[in-house]
Amino acid sequence: MSTPPVRRWLVDAAQRIDAALGPARIERIVLPPLVDQPGKEGEFCAVQLDDGSVGLAFTLLDGTLGALHARGSEAGGAAMDLVRGYAAGEGAARALGLATINALTRRLFDRSGFLPDDSIDSFGSLLLAPGDRLGMVGHFTPLIGQARALGIPVTVLELKPELVREEPGLVVTLDAQRLAGCNKIVSTSTLLLNDTFEQVAALWKDKTAVAIVGPSAGCPPDPLFAAGVSAVGTAWIADADAFLARVAAGEKWGTTSRKVTLTPQQYPGFDALIART
Repeated sequence: MSTPPVRRWLVDAAQRIDAALGPARIERIVLPPLVDQPGKEGEFCAVQLDDGSVGLAFTLLDGTLGALHARGSEAGGAAMDLVRGYAAGEGAARALGLATINALTRRLFDRSGFLPDDSIDSFGSLLLAPGDRLGMVGHFTPLIGQARALGIPVTVLELKPELVREEPGLVVTLDAQRLAGCNKIVSTSTLLLNDTFEQVAALWKDKTAVAIVGPSAGCPPDPLFAAGVSAVGTAWIADADAFLARVAAGEKWGTTSRKVTLTPQQYPGFDALIART
């Protein structure tokens, strides 16, 4: 099976960062604990590079977290060795690869002096207003409540049949075509791990605004913007040591990280950031 275009682009971008800034090595990989019902903060692994940069990726797909715990230590290895797992691997290798790409991206941002804007809301700056119809790719339970409190009807595209339901102001469906009536879309960044990005991107053509949000979206946003995404919301690590300690404990991240949003209007572009270095 060939590698999907967005994954190919991100692996190529990681190679360019590594070539421009010098080969990075893995300082440590930090995993959340294996528990039956992890909180949101217990769903992501972290990769730290030898310059301190940290990247994250979602781990709760198809036994990925268990497989990560079963792997041996990979500290000291070349970052690009893990990145290649994002292109060709499954499950654990893909998650570690994306986390490493995200760490390399943070390295590029810091070296080029780029600082994303703080997020203004949890909707990826969709600026919801009366008359909007919100579509969700993935089940953002807190956001559903917030949108409905604003009187905005919500349609959620889900993969789990047991979550399907319909009630006033809320549709949870397995049918992607139900998103056609929505003018704004917010999507989980898990699309970057489960090979659904290209498929779902076809659903948001001609939408007023599209946001991809989540800690896994710490990569260069260029291919997302090119596919019609108007904002990318992700996590920005403020205190790496304290943050990684909380990841290892499965604790809330608190002030060790903050939410940031990238938009085509304020993002200089990957080539420009590489040129700055």
